[in-house]
Amino acid sequence: MGASGYVGGRLVPRLLDVGHEVRCLARRPEKLDGSTWSARVDVVAGDALDPASLEVAMDGVEVVYYLVHSIGTRQSFVDDDRAAARTTAAAAQRAGARRIVYLGGLVPPGEVLSPHLASRSEVGQIFLDGAVPAVVLQAGVVIGSGSASFEMLRYLTERLPVMVTPTWVRSLVQPIAVRDVLAYLVGALSFPEGTNRRFDIAGPDIMSYRDMMQRYARVAGLRPRVILSVPVLSPWLSSQWVNIVTPVPKALAQPLIESLRNNAVASEHDITDLVPLETCPFDLAVRLALERVRNAEVATRWSGADWPGAPSDPMPSDPEWSGGTAYRDERSAVVEADPAAIWRVVEQIGGDNGWYSFPLAWVVRGLIDRLVGGVGLRRGRRDPDHLVVGDALDFWRVEAVEPGRLLRLRAEMRLPGEAWLEFSITTDDGQAVLAQRALFLPHGLAGHLYWTAISPFHGIVFGSMIANLARSASDPGRGA
Repeated sequence: MGASGYVGGRLVPRLLDVGHEVRCLARRPEKLDGSTWSARVDVVAGDALDPASLEVAMDGVEVVYYLVHSIGTRQSFVDDDRAAARTTAAAAQRAGARRIVYLGGLVPPGEVLSPHLASRSEVGQIFLDGAVPAVVLQAGVVIGSGSASFEMLRYLTERLPVMVTPTWVRSLVQPIAVRDVLAYLVGALSFPEGTNRRFDIAGPDIMSYRDMMQRYARVAGLRPRVILSVPVLSPWLSSQWVNIVTPVPKALAQPLIESLRNNAVASEHDITDLVPLETCPFDLAVRLALERVRNAEVATRWSGADWPGAPSDPMPSDPEWSGGTAYRDERSAVVEADPAAIWRVVEQIGGDNGWYSFPLAWVVRGLIDRLVGGVGLRRGRRDPDHLVVGDALDFWRVEAVEPGRLLRLRAEMRLPGEAWLEFSITTDDGQAVLAQRALFLPHGLAGHLYWTAISPFHGIVFGSMIANLARSASDPGRGA
């Protein structure tokens, strides 16, 4: 459970490589279609909150990996996590599973926990109190290309040579490389039968968050950072700053930052008796993660999770589907290029390549979205050349990909309605035709007013977009 997430997407191929049969539960199974391993697993549609779907997913399953966490994807993540854990524990018992493996957070003894850490600890306890034995692995800051913790660390350190920070920069952390997390998760399969307990997992280095940023700067070849801590910055104010400076949005950053007031250091190392692993030092973990980022080899990212409030249904082809008005902007262009060349340009849209129309306007729209709590443009893209269903693409999400023919994106920016942007490629009398369609389903009066207000700009933004895409396909040297 959680195969489309940051850790799950990396764990599945490792389980397959050591000879295990894997079944993946996914709310939207098509999100797994673009993975290199999707043809080797059994995918079942379902939700951790839906007991009926869990019955199907767990039929014949021996070990349940629970890698689900609602932080940043639901407004009531504590209640949702509690309900999902209870539903999963009950379904595992009915299915006769022999073990549940859960990845939670390091819980400092004797400290008042943040809501995020308290929720993760509670989920672990629900599994430990259940009828199915549970292995609860507790990790702190995970260092790996694409992890939310690493992205926060990277952007804060690289963009701010001088930082005024809250006192949480003095909290102690014991980060762990994502490769070691995966090794422990795979190793949990071979623990003695009936094992039912928590295990702390961590790397070899203990440091403050301030030291972690300075060490990151050194590994990344940056000058030492000037870090000043003051007691007046609340987690809420800190999350606003992280929201502006990093790609991690406020809904995810705030719970993570609140957790930084707690020390995240392992209190025991019993797992080494079961998985004798020489864990990766912090500096090496950072170096490996940066290499992945710079070589565009990031396998999974934190942004792979669905965003709160984003529509989960595919774009409707019939306006009546919405129960009311559906606004459209449709354009097409005959392109003097091979369809394959057009597809390459379409598939590379967004991220560093831009949106082929008025870059400043897109930057401003992204900034506005960040300021109102949206994801903004800084999520970029996982891969510079290829897209798969479920990929985050700036403030869009890839809804459908049919290579060479169709790319459909749905908006995850803050809007008074639901929006999609679609590109399709066809041929007509031997000529390639690029079609571009924007669809907006308004929510209430605010949605109608929003579309009316921005309609005058569509000719400029969408008109220049399709024209520039067509020119770039005809002349690859043009770019966005």
